[in-house]
Amino acid sequence: MARYVDIHPVNPQPRLLNMVADALRDDALIAYPTDSGYALGSRVGNRDGRDRILRIRGLDDRHHFTLVCKDFSQLGQMVHVDNSAFRAIRAATPGPYTFILPAMPEVPRRLMHPKKRTVGVRIPDHVVVQALLETLGEPLLTSTLILPGETEPRTMGWEIKEELDHEVDLVIEAGDTPAEPTTVVDWSSGVPEVVRRGAGDPDRFS
Repeated sequence: MARYVDIHPVNPQPRLLNMVADALRDDALIAYPTDSGYALGSRVGNRDGRDRILRIRGLDDRHHFTLVCKDFSQLGQMVHVDNSAFRAIRAATPGPYTFILPAMPEVPRRLMHPKKRTVGVRIPDHVVVQALLETLGEPLLTSTLILPGETEPRTMGWEIKEELDHEVDLVIEAGDTPAEPTTVVDWSSGVPEVVRRGAGDPDRFS
């Protein structure tokens, strides 16, 4: 059964953040709220976490995983950001955007798109996620919690706890969660291409 952790949305309790971070270090798979719906998350080095995410979401190996980063400097360690992308991405973060970019050598190959060698990255504008990333000290391997047959991410922690009680190890509750997923911008070719319109304003990249 999944643990259910209620974290204050404005003043996250350090004790609970440490508990979640320790669970992640022990290769837990968590469901957590972001600024654009719930997501599934595990440590980047958790081999089983990737497979569990694919299984829950009903996806294949071509799925673009996202590395959720605390800040722009952490993001820059995961992907190559050229000069044309630097300013625009920096101006849009933190926020409800996911950027697809060429992965750096530090990113495990199993997390990259098999042909393009790319990976998604994002910096969420969410107090609890930022505090968790600070406590954990590394990015989270993540995928939006959109279940098979659905089109929008889940937004209610208690519903996720009921439905995925035996699929995830821990569910975080932290107040209201918006339902709209991120806007996804593929910048891997050097020119921005909006591949999913979501919560972030896509016009700034058109």
